[in-house]
Amino acid sequence: MKKELRLQTLAMLEQISTEEFNRYASLLHEHLLQLPSWKQAKTIALTMSRGKEIPTMPLIEKAWQEGKTVCVPTCFPETKEMTFYEYTPETKMISRYFGLTEPDPQVSAAVHKEEIDLIIVPGVCFDQQGYRIGFGGGYYDRYLADYHGVTIALCLSLQQIEYVPAEAHDISVSMIVSEKGLLYQK
Repeated sequence: MKKELRLQTLAMLEQISTEEFNRYASLLHEHLLQLPSWKQAKTIALTMSRGKEIPTMPLIEKAWQEGKTVCVPTCFPETKEMTFYEYTPETKMISRYFGLTEPDPQVSAAVHKEEIDLIIVPGVCFDQQGYRIGFGGGYYDRYLADYHGVTIALCLSLQQIEYVPAEAHDISVSMIVSEKGLLYQK
């Protein structure tokens, strides 16, 4: 079920023109940057976006301008865990799994979960209860199980579905932001 929903949503995203996608993404960024959760956060965690994922580089640059600490994850498939590392223009990035660029754990400064105020959680589709279907690795659900800060998912309204078949280990996000504004808040 989750696999079909993931594939259907990814197929719909592929059909949007780049212009339209970029326009929606800019509107979404504007909504996110107005949220108290963004404004108050001193340390923000997010992923390096690619393809038809909401672009995160503009958010990273904005966070830097605002004097925030930015961290991005490195995944460790052997243990199915991920660690966030501080990300600056000088961070040494390496390309490992599925062509994702991640901070090099050998030379990067790890950021502890308790220090992160806001995590932008990636996903393919989301429902009205804040549950998500991610990219299938389960890294975020494991990481968020004992995380107590704010979690925000970014998605276009077409990525919102009525119902995600959530399992016991699935963690819902605090808020969902789309090009139309706040779609959901816990």
